[in-house]
Amino acid sequence: MIITKKALPRRTFLRGMGATLALPLLDAMIPAATAATKTVATPVRRLGYVFMPMGCDRSRWALPGTDGLIGELSPILSSLGSVKQHVTAFSNLELRNAYPGSHATSNAAFLSAAKAKHTESSDYYLGTTADQLAAQQIGHETQLPSLELSMDMMQTTGQCDNGYACVYQNNLSWSSPTTPLPSEAHPRIVFERLFGEGGSLAERRAALRKRASLLDWLTEDMASLRRELGPADRRRVDEYLSTVREVERRIQKAEADTAGNALPDLDRPLGVPAAYADHAKLMFDLQVLAMQGDITRICTFQLARETSNRTYPEIGVPDPHHPLSHHGNDPDKIARMAKINAFHVSLFAYYLERLKATPDGNGSLLDHSLILYGSGIGNPNIHDHTDLPILVAGGAAGGMRGGRHIRYAEPVPLANLHLTLLDKVGVKVDTFADSTGKITDLFSPVTV
Repeated sequence: MIITKKALPRRTFLRGMGATLALPLLDAMIPAATAATKTVATPVRRLGYVFMPMGCDRSRWALPGTDGLIGELSPILSSLGSVKQHVTAFSNLELRNAYPGSHATSNAAFLSAAKAKHTESSDYYLGTTADQLAAQQIGHETQLPSLELSMDMMQTTGQCDNGYACVYQNNLSWSSPTTPLPSEAHPRIVFERLFGEGGSLAERRAALRKRASLLDWLTEDMASLRRELGPADRRRVDEYLSTVREVERRIQKAEADTAGNALPDLDRPLGVPAAYADHAKLMFDLQVLAMQGDITRICTFQLARETSNRTYPEIGVPDPHHPLSHHGNDPDKIARMAKINAFHVSLFAYYLERLKATPDGNGSLLDHSLILYGSGIGNPNIHDHTDLPILVAGGAAGGMRGGRHIRYAEPVPLANLHLTLLDKVGVKVDTFADSTGKITDLFSPVTV
């Protein structure tokens, strides 16, 4: 790394054997001639999508009142209290192209708003998803155009739901109507993808054996960088490196917990945390690091696939999720499903709190991001795709007015929200799927 008295490039890296570490935005990266303009809000340029499977109990999700500022939070959304002012909730958004209703079309339409071809074979056809339209237009600005993550390690094949190929519920992101993008659930693979140097399998295995921490290889570059930075930037870099080391330590601990198993190749390493919440938080923290280091600006995360039979004994729900979603209006089953819904939202709240606590330029990562959370199903008992549970968070730097509830009298396409968020991060498309226009009351002009 060569450092001069000029402003550091935003794409500055620390490098060592087997490791490459992107840096967070520093004061030293802002040219002196423009430093005085730092009070101007940085344009929102990051997009995140978090998918909640199998809808929810709408009675425990729904906010009281009709439209306007969010007051009391509903039972499922109660964990969002500390970030409520950064969140906008929507009522009466729909995925018309997900009908006839199914779990497969819910997953497939969530980011595409497109109609999935009804097939059990490899001639599947959907549509390019919103995240990948963004990756195609702004993804070239970062090391990774986009990052696709999930919590499920098993990718099922064949026919999964009502004659639809499993590919529709395995994958949220599609780079073209015929190209689904697989997601990654293994924290070690994601960590190495963000910070590793790549190379052959043998080289990556050797690097893992030699180093106790990725940061061990960066000592010389870190020392050189610190000499050129002011106190505030040194503190910011130290905090970032501490977070990287802590995330790596948690991955190492999970791997140590399964030390009795031989380490396979790095395409499928062992070592996923046993507890669902620990695994999910680790995956969220990896997304925060990826955005903080500007490694990518587009993330998707699938909390579970549709028809998942995962159980949640840690919150007192030993029942498989999918059968609970077909509750037949049994109050006990609905209550247990709602506990899963609230658990998932609490993990999303953790993510938002981490983004809020991470400085980025003249604000936080949350200020400079737009994060969509929700499901492609409203009432799972009847596979309904109307009145979807949808939240949007962040975006203060781009004028998003949070702390609000927007309720529509008639169903509005979810595609309108996708089109609006794409436009806000600089992705220019005239229409998206079945959109009828942009949502005009989500943002207000930025005041300086």
